[in-house]
Amino acid sequence: MTLKAEELTKDYGKKRALDGFSYTFEPGIYGLLGPNGAGKSTLMGILTTGLKATSGKVTWDGTDISSMGKDYRALIGYMPQQQKIYEDFTLLRFLYYVASLKGKKKGEVPEEIDGIIRSVNLWEVRNDCIGTYSGGMKQRTLLAQALVGNPAILILDEPTVGLDPKERVHFRELVSEVAKDKIVIIATHIVSDLEKLASEIIFLNQGKIVKSGTLSELYENYDGEGEPSVEKIYMGLGMGGR
Repeated sequence: MTLKAEELTKDYGKKRALDGFSYTFEPGIYGLLGPNGAGKSTLMGILTTGLKATSGKVTWDGTDISSMGKDYRALIGYMPQQQKIYEDFTLLRFLYYVASLKGKKKGEVPEEIDGIIRSVNLWEVRNDCIGTYSGGMKQRTLLAQALVGNPAILILDEPTVGLDPKERVHFRELVSEVAKDKIVIIATHIVSDLEKLASEIIFLNQGKIVKSGTLSELYENYDGEGEPSVEKIYMGLGMGGR
């Protein structure tokens, strides 16, 4: 199970948002860390087929995803940053709707959807309208819809933005639990989330990888002052604000 990006470049007119990005993803949790405009959203757009690269390619187990169509998209669960959900829908109705968009028949998914709802701790409010949910509950709803269909690839865009510290801890625990045997890619600017979640971290700036590796590799090669941390490595790379 391998997702491979090869020399991905994306231009918007004269602006280059992604510049020769290459990386191999296998089961595990990967963090994308970088300031605004680093190319994180562009990369996610290409990996989810919402954007087309100017050059380069993405392969799934050796097959170019551009030739796979809906078969590749069926492998992906995407959690967007924006909480633009059907607020008049109950959670149960919303997840059945998502399942239908993913080509699932209603009779095929009751057990799966019930399991997802329980996993995100929203069982007691499954028949309540999403518009009545708190911010943290809506984030869990977005994760739940990404899990429909048991995708092999989970792509999460700023999943804990707007959550209070307690909700962030719970959300990290939830992602760790559902991430087993999946490729999980998390784009965020909250360094502490990645330090506690990710098996590998990719530091991205101006569309290029400036540093990457497992936490142990990053800490072993740390040459700054004091105990190593992702925050210190990030700041040491001189990438400015987030």
